[in-house]
Amino acid sequence: MPTIGVAIAVPEPWASELQGFREDNGDASASLIPTHITLVPPLDVDDDVLAGVEEHLGAAASRVESFHVRLSGTGTFRPVSPVVFVALAEGEGGCRQLEHEVRSGPLAVEATYPYHPHVTVAHHVPEEALQAAEEELAGFECDFDVADLSLWLLDDERGWQVARRFPLAAAGGASA
Repeated sequence: MPTIGVAIAVPEPWASELQGFREDNGDASASLIPTHITLVPPLDVDDDVLAGVEEHLGAAASRVESFHVRLSGTGTFRPVSPVVFVALAEGEGGCRQLEHEVRSGPLAVEATYPYHPHVTVAHHVPEEALQAAEEELAGFECDFDVADLSLWLLDDERGWQVARRFPLAAAGGASA
């Protein structure tokens, strides 16, 4: 039974920069988790449903126009969850629309927490490392355009790997 996730990949050079920071900050699993904005968290699916999931993601992506994201500064989910993240200063609406579209049909699973788009930079580390991440990345900023979403598969040895990308509708164009 494959484990999947659906996310927006953060492009280079920021993806490597943030992943390297996460690794250097002591997150042992960081090398297996590419830098991303989660749309659907890890989910086990039956092999026979995977084709339907891919069809669903293609249709969902086609209903959302590409959009711009600006990451700026940090935030945290503490004390509820020991996570520090880089925050979205722009693009939250596009992420929410995309999350709404993909979390239906075969991916209509109940969320553990309300959706809050972000890029995790510290998780499963001591409190001191969480605090350091929050402070050290407080001035982090980058901009990029989101033109697709990705279906990720968890490989036991290589970590999360992109299985397929689904293009969003062109900005300013008619959606399907």
